[in-house]
Amino acid sequence: MVMKTLHEVKSSLQSVPHPKLSKSSVKKGQTDMVKVEFLGPIQKDAMELEITNLSELANILQQDEELKEWLTNSAVAVNDALVSSLDYPLKDGDKVSLLPPVCGG
Repeated sequence: MVMKTLHEVKSSLQSVPHPKLSKSSVKKGQTDMVKVEFLGPIQKDAMELEITNLSELANILQQDEELKEWLTNSAVAVNDALVSSLDYPLKDGDKVSLLPPVCGG
């Protein structure tokens, strides 16, 4: 078994660039790709958008006449957690779900 000293381990970690923080991947003003899905009776295919918060998503979805009625009475979840603020920040890889009211028995 080969054992490394703490100094050797730290040196090797510092020399490996973090993929998300490398200079080539970080661009000023870059937006993030977010998946948006529509559940239940909303008959809309999932989409991917470059947005940074729920307010931007609301502005985009309000342009779709079929979705307007759902926007006023649906709940919104980000990564399966309910949120209520349009200022909620989104990051690359987030999943936003539009959850219409349902009834059952």
